[in-house]
Amino acid sequence: MKVGFIGMGRMGQGMARRVLDAGNDLVVYNRTPSKAEDLRAAGANVVDSIAAVTQDRDAVITMVTDDAAIEAIALGEGGLITTLPDGGIHLAMGTHSVAMTRTIAASHSEANQVFVAAPVLGRPDRAAAGELGIMPAGPADAVARLQPLLEVMGRRIFPAGDQPEAAAAIKIAHNFVLGCAIEVMGEGMSLVRKYGVEPLVLHQVLTEGIFGCPAYQIYGDIIVNEAYDNVGFTTLIGLKDANLALAAAEAAQVPLPSVNVWRDRLLGAIAHGDGERDWAVVAREQARASGLE
Repeated sequence: MKVGFIGMGRMGQGMARRVLDAGNDLVVYNRTPSKAEDLRAAGANVVDSIAAVTQDRDAVITMVTDDAAIEAIALGEGGLITTLPDGGIHLAMGTHSVAMTRTIAASHSEANQVFVAAPVLGRPDRAAAGELGIMPAGPADAVARLQPLLEVMGRRIFPAGDQPEAAAAIKIAHNFVLGCAIEVMGEGMSLVRKYGVEPLVLHQVLTEGIFGCPAYQIYGDIIVNEAYDNVGFTTLIGLKDANLALAAAEAAQVPLPSVNVWRDRLLGAIAHGDGERDWAVVAREQARASGLE
């Protein structure tokens, strides 16, 4: 396929490399061109505008951090709405609000273009290995055309229906649940430390019992080893996701009491200078609140 790719963060680089290595014709655009140099060396064509990345493409993928970024790329001057051809597909794979997803979907529809939201589950190392979970939602024929790309990037595809906002809601709920699980592990490890127990022991009890799943294994290991500089997702991105959950819940009139506890720990970690560390650093914030070093 002829694919355009916008967004060269750590996740985007791994995903784009998977697309390229599968034999697709890849054109890449990033606001900071130097971030695309490895892809250029591997054979991708690096261009200097959104218009250039949309030319003669079967689909254009965006993998950007937040609503402001995707709004500028899709709806801003020279953005996808004005540069994608009739029938062109925009595949958005970042984590975005339900409201922004609705707005962009409607704008593409008015422009006679196709919008598919397909947020992903996984850290950057999983992106590079092609082992992401992917949740596509959009017109069925477009999702079917994109299936080869999704399978190159993902270990498991979770079809989310024909409304892009459904994929956004699933991803927001997933990150909310994961964030709360990390925060709760921090609470548990602070509790056992107060009784002289090494956090590793609790981690083993959890992960070799009914909590033996990647969320507790991966993030518990980070907490035990205080490996917060091994960043998959930053605390600042975690705060963005907590705010997305609150906004989605308010719009749907769904109480999410746990999100406020998680969000407060994120804010505390940011206030203590840990905004760019892995979001598991909320466990350190819980330790501080517990009077632990």
